[in-house]
Parts: sequence; structure tokens; C-alpha cells
Amino acid sequence: MGQAWGFSRHGGPEVQEFFDRPDPAPGAGEVLIRVDVAGVNPLDHLLRAGLVPGLDGGRPFPLVLGMEAAGTVLALGENVDGLEVGDAVFGFALTGGGTYAETTVLSAANTARIPAGLSATVAATLPVAGTTAVDALDQLGLAAGATILVNGVGGGVGLAVARLAAARGLRVLGTGSAAKREQAEAAGVQFVDYTAEDVAAAVRELVPDGVDGIVDLVGGTSLRTVARLAREPRNVIAVGDQSVSEVGGRFVERRLDRENLARSARLALEGVLAPVITAVHPLSDAPAALATVENGHAAGKVVIKVA
Repeated sequence: MGQAWGFSRHGGPEVQEFFDRPDPAPGAGEVLIRVDVAGVNPLDHLLRAGLVPGLDGGRPFPLVLGMEAAGTVLALGENVDGLEVGDAVFGFALTGGGTYAETTVLSAANTARIPAGLSATVAATLPVAGTTAVDALDQLGLAAGATILVNGVGGGVGLAVARLAAARGLRVLGTGSAAKREQAEAAGVQFVDYTAEDVAAAVRELVPDGVDGIVDLVGGTSLRTVARLAREPRNVIAVGDQSVSEVGGRFVERRLDRENLARSARLALEGVLAPVITAVHPLSDAPAALATVENGHAAGKVVIKVA
């Protein structure tokens, strides 16, 4: 038996609870891991709210929160290639196992070895933020010297996009609240405080002719406001809002495979995708960790250290 943090029905924070569960048995194409570190993401509370059906693997309640983790392989299911018991790994819990737990199962196809020299804490931040940054920028395909706006730059994904964009030679502008300014500017971002100034006007002052590309992490009205700043509407890439097509933009094309995870890990080793980890919580403090992300107060990446 091991402790886990999850929910017994869909809803808000009030449905969350700690509970004990047996180590889950890895099914075909899965690996059982001892969780060392779990990443915390907005997707976690959306899953709890029932807004992303299909990511629970069809498992019954109670369900465990969390979509990304780093740890050590304890057992292999059938038809698993390229991984062995004892490997240090990181990846996605795409079959409903959750990651806010002492042990869990990851989809083997969406799990990679942690390379020597990379910590489990850093590796646990890469499945969501790291690979999303790579995917969004690859999809845009902007050349060095181009200008990119990261709308919502202060969170884990936004800072990853900003750092990777800067490493590719792009000029990076970013929007966020005042509390996010310091971290964003440290990543090389020309920062626009949406709480203190008109975003469109402020960006136009910096780039009168508009920007070459936009990565949007906010959605809704904010997405529609900044989309008008792009020279080419198709160069607006949204990470969370599928309605981006209504303004001529595109939704990010995600690649969750082992190869893309390994690529993100290499970039992390090189310091390009060095995550800004602003809070490390024990599993017992998982409610506070998720609340920080859910309330939009996380300036950077929040993780839960389980082991």
C-alpha cells in the first residue's frame, strides 16, 4: 500500500483527498515506477473538474492527480521495449495512473530514461512544459532574428517557451502579471504587465509592425486581443484554447513520444530548457502545491517531491 492524493468525484478542490492504494499493476505497454518527483500542471485540476475526459484511462474512482513524474522502474508490463527494471525514468501518466502518489504506472511509449547528470526534479518538469515548448516552437518554425510574443509567460510552460526561443535567436516579448516580471526578464523576455498597461498598445510600441509569431497560454479574450498583433494569423499557436482557429491560428501539435522526451532532456542538460522551479512541496502538502497552480499564482514550475 502507498499513499496517493486524488479525488473521488469530479469537482473543485473540495473533492480532493488522501487515500491509500495498492501498487498498481502495469498493464500491457506500461511500467510501474516508484515516484521520486511529480510535476504540477493546470491540466491536473482540469482533469479533476472533468473537463478533459479520456485521460483517466477508464479507471474507477478514486483517481490520482498528476500527469508527469520522474522515478525508478519497479516492474514492466507486457510488450515494453527499451526500458528495464531499475532504470531512472520520466514521462507521462497517460493511462490514468496519476503521479501524486508513491508508486504509479506510466505509458512506456511516453516514458524515457533520465540521462546521467539530469536530476529527477528537473526531469519531472519536462513531459508537459519542456515538450510543449519544443512542439510550439517547432510548429512556428521561426528563423533567428524573428520576434515572438509569449502570452502568459510567467508559468512553467511560458518560461520554457521563452528560454528555448531565446536560445534559437528569437527576440522574445511576454505578457504576465507584475509578480511574474522578474523571472520572465531573467529569461531574456521584454515584459509587458497586463495588469498595468494595455497589452496591444504596449506590444505595438515595442514592435510597431507586429510580431512574427505568438505562443498563447491564456486563451479566451486575451488570445483574441494578442492574435491581432501577429503579422500572419496562422503563426498564432495556442496551447490551451482550441478556438484559436477562429482567429486563423493553430492549436499546438503535441508529440508525447519517447524521442521528444529524450530531446527535451538533452536540451535541459545543455541548460536551454533549465526550468524555473519556484516551489518544491512534499506529498503531504500536495493540496497547497496544486492550489498555487490552480489559482494562477505560480511564477515558474511547481513540483511535489514524493520519495
